Amino acid sequence: MITIVDYQMGNLHSVKRAFNRLGVDVNIATTPSEILSAKKLILPGVGHFGKAMQHLKETGLLDALNEAVLVKKTPVLGICLGMQLMTKGSDEGGVEGLGWFNCATERLVVDDLIAFKIPHVGWNTIEHPNSDTLLDQVPSGSEVYFVHSYGVLDAPEDEVLTKTVYGNTFVSALKKDNIVGMQFHPEKSHDVGLMLLRNWLGLKL
Repeated sequence: MITIVDYQMGNLHSVKRAFNRLGVDVNIATTPSEILSAKKLILPGVGHFGKAMQHLKETGLLDALNEAVLVKKTPVLGICLGMQLMTKGSDEGGVEGLGWFNCATERLVVDDLIAFKIPHVGWNTIEHPNSDTLLDQVPSGSEVYFVHSYGVLDAPEDEVLTKTVYGNTFVSALKKDNIVGMQFHPEKSHDVGLMLLRNWLGLKL
């Protein structure tokens, strides 16, 4: 059983369906108590960083997330906006984030606005400089699906899981202890995405 945090930012059902395809039961949490009792957490999301942080605070989910992840060490996966919320803050909304990773979310920068459009939408490759069990059977250069205008442009190397080039290089996945973030959408990335989710769950083929 995994728990998806519902903070009213994006469609949760595509994420739920991806886990169901792996044979995993999913609970959708809307209260602090559900978050605190979770065995594994998913922080998904599509939308505005500032509004997301505001909603987490207003509903009491923010304190519950910090206790679950930082104190209880509950494994957590952030997807798209969910990963961005794990950083110190964002250019979008100018507010502080959860601060679980030692980096910030910035607007994507491209030098050639003709060749590279913002938002970055579509398939692109992930390159992983370091080996990690999360990347088992996911070769460097595998394609995943992105939809975003903001991202992590720089982070400590020991927190970087994968990088992607789109005009310039940005960090497409982060990992530290029990915390993982993916800027791309594994639930929309076909077999590669399902393998990443399987690896995160610790499932065997």
